[in-house]
Amino acid sequence: MGIEQIEIQVQGRHYVSGAPVRITIREGRIASVDEFEVDGHSDALEIEQLPWVGPGFVDLQINGYAGMDFNTLPIAPQTTASVTRALWKEGVTSYFPTVITNSEIAITEAVGTIARECAEDPATGRAVAGIHLEGPFISAEDGARGAHSRLHVCAPDFSKFQRWQEAAGGRIKIVTVSPEWPEAEDFIRRCTDSGVLVSIGHTAASPEQIRRAVAAGAAMSTHFGNGAHAVLPRHPNYLWEQLAADSLWTCLIADGFHLPDAVLKVAMKVKGEQALLVSDAVHFSGMPAGTYESHIGGNVVLTPQGRLHMADQPHLLAGSVKMLVSGVHHLVSHGLCSLGEAWDMASVRPALRMGLPVGAGLTVGAPADLLLVQQAESSLRIAAVYKSGVSVAP
Repeated sequence: MGIEQIEIQVQGRHYVSGAPVRITIREGRIASVDEFEVDGHSDALEIEQLPWVGPGFVDLQINGYAGMDFNTLPIAPQTTASVTRALWKEGVTSYFPTVITNSEIAITEAVGTIARECAEDPATGRAVAGIHLEGPFISAEDGARGAHSRLHVCAPDFSKFQRWQEAAGGRIKIVTVSPEWPEAEDFIRRCTDSGVLVSIGHTAASPEQIRRAVAAGAAMSTHFGNGAHAVLPRHPNYLWEQLAADSLWTCLIADGFHLPDAVLKVAMKVKGEQALLVSDAVHFSGMPAGTYESHIGGNVVLTPQGRLHMADQPHLLAGSVKMLVSGVHHLVSHGLCSLGEAWDMASVRPALRMGLPVGAGLTVGAPADLLLVQQAESSLRIAAVYKSGVSVAP
């Protein structure tokens, strides 16, 4: 996919203001954003028929999609390229393939394969904004560990991390860590100094350990409220401590299953513009309802409503399958925030947190990663997607 040099125009309702806008794209970037009148007048009905237009979604956690998995080794050829093109159809124009807890050799192979495919295919390389390493430096405790293999959980080791980073060609941009390990503070400082964002997750850390991690440079919370113990002290605990940390950005899964609306509402109120949406999608995302065998062990059930749970323990979730567009719709349809805020949580904010140029949103000079969305009766439907000014979906 090369960047088109011709000038094209996209029009729709601005995702924040609702005003009809015409966006001119030139050489892969936004050249202008101009309001206009529909048929010479501001007819409300005709305006409502226009699709919403906004920046493309940025997903910080993608474990896999449509049967393709970044954690089942060996990773099938062209998986990264195929996932990239499938995600375009879901409105995701930038994302972070996520590699979870595994052996040192397996992680080396996974990040190396992803990096190689990014180098081989320029379109994939532009869409993959970095790799998210979720583990193995997490809690070994049941509950906090989630579905990660206890066999490979270990203390933070910067030398080991550097070997993975070398295999990844420097593409690891996020690492999820539990601060409960004695080695965590030094590891966090060294990662931060090297330009890697450290996110707190899958933790059993004490409030003091959370505070020390933040002081050392930890900057985000991985899927807040999930990968946690089922029962915690009322206070203090690691959830309250992360909410109270002013410098921590907070990732939320808004699929209607992982977090109750009350938790979403509180986290969004406390964190404000530092609240982000992630999908944390596993490879069952995009697949039909049914029972499947999981590589983490046992069978899982994907319901028609999009809930993925263990077959033998229906109360236990087995991952997330809903994409960011569903998270945006959930927040808006449940009255938790406006469309503009929900959209920013899935696009501009994660891009800003990661220092991506697309964090500029719908402004002149920004990369033309654009998304057009039609409002359906009970969902939001992706109508068109542009990556660097090129139409890539549907």
